[in-house]
Amino acid sequence: MQSATAGTRLTRAAAWVLGLLLAFAVVPAALQPTTARADNPIVQHVYTADPAPLVYNGRVYLYTGHDEDGSTYFTMKDWRVWSSADMVNWTDHGSPLSLTTFSWASSDAWAGQTVQRNGRFYWYVPVKNRATGRMAIGVAVADSPTGPFRDALGHPLVENGEIDPTVFVDDDGQAYLYWGNPNLWYVRLNADMTSYSGSPTKTPLTAAGFGARTGDANRPTLFEEGPWFYKRNGLYYMVFAAKCCSEFIAYSTAPGPTGPWTYRGTIMPTQGGSFTNHPGIVDFKGNSYFFYHNGALPGGGGYTRSVAVEKFSYNADGTIPTINMTNTGAPQAGALDPYVRQEAETIAWESGVETEASGEGGMDVGWIENGDYIKVKGVAFGAGASSFAVRVASANAGGTVELRLGSPTGTVVGRCGVPGTGGWQTWTTVTCPVSGATGTQDLYLRFTGGSGYLFNVNWWQFTQGGAVAPPR
Repeated sequence: MQSATAGTRLTRAAAWVLGLLLAFAVVPAALQPTTARADNPIVQHVYTADPAPLVYNGRVYLYTGHDEDGSTYFTMKDWRVWSSADMVNWTDHGSPLSLTTFSWASSDAWAGQTVQRNGRFYWYVPVKNRATGRMAIGVAVADSPTGPFRDALGHPLVENGEIDPTVFVDDDGQAYLYWGNPNLWYVRLNADMTSYSGSPTKTPLTAAGFGARTGDANRPTLFEEGPWFYKRNGLYYMVFAAKCCSEFIAYSTAPGPTGPWTYRGTIMPTQGGSFTNHPGIVDFKGNSYFFYHNGALPGGGGYTRSVAVEKFSYNADGTIPTINMTNTGAPQAGALDPYVRQEAETIAWESGVETEASGEGGMDVGWIENGDYIKVKGVAFGAGASSFAVRVASANAGGTVELRLGSPTGTVVGRCGVPGTGGWQTWTTVTCPVSGATGTQDLYLRFTGGSGYLFNVNWWQFTQGGAVAPPR
């Protein structure tokens, strides 16, 4: 059933503005409109925050928070999962974890991180404990990176009123959980990843280790929150949000997993229309990527944030260069294959559409109106496609899926008529001939029809073949 829940998506007005402006260029001083080539932020139909990437089985899985529409505080009730094989086309996997997963939690689904160990996925998140009124760290577990996740313990893993867990499993198998605001704590996790040995240890926050803050006797160092802990070439990195409430991203390094830490400087200066930021760093397909959030979408700001990503290269000595926000984002890491089934919710950029849970499993794209579109970047048609199939449903009169190349108004290579099917989750597959789709192109699925919502789309797939009659 197609239904809209208030606060789960960008408002239609915001989506309309998004379609009009197409993208916001993020520069240190201001936000400026640019063209549809923009790929940052990487999700446009809901607000996202606090990115935590995980590389698994040839894909990057991205775990994010979810800012509610129109929020004037960190009003967050669930977490979201996305994935990509190429860093530009991101698949929406919905929300497999929420406050309701934890029977003991009352509010504040804030910044967490997922790690994989022994074929299972552990998602560490901060939530408010209903019984104590304090922030605590919970852990959920799943057999798949996209869930569903369940509460692993039925109670907090650790609780001292502080937030923002980050977890790393070292080469020797020892796992570490760090978290904190305003302090930085750690424990050594046991192999089960849901218990720990010893007591929480407070990391000394010295100026040498985490940078000197001036003008605040209660917070002598730059460390604020959002730690991201990892290891590279034998060196341990602690990347963190520095100096609220105009946060920038800084980092420290250490020869061992518990220090001693040496402050290394700024990675991303303050910019982007949000007074917070939150880092995540991974290597994928031989390159390094820096995830962050900003306020770049329409209606965006410090409580309505959006996740973005940049590609970067470490300096020869292992230090991290200064990284600025861009609207172009990371380059595509491999073309998309249109001759295998692609989920409709795999999107590089969109205008107007939203997503929902599908009755056939996974997610579908809905709330489609005349002129809305989806951009899929870098589609490898090769010698050419002969036909197109799309899974659709409509409780109204349906409409048309136009296949355009290069832009929403680009060359039409196919048109698929969508009939009324009798329900928003009553699915059928329609096909149409395709001509002129060759080489590697940006594909736009543009939706046309009458007034109101037209139809939902679950998946699509091209068939490779020779030339056919051009679409009329």
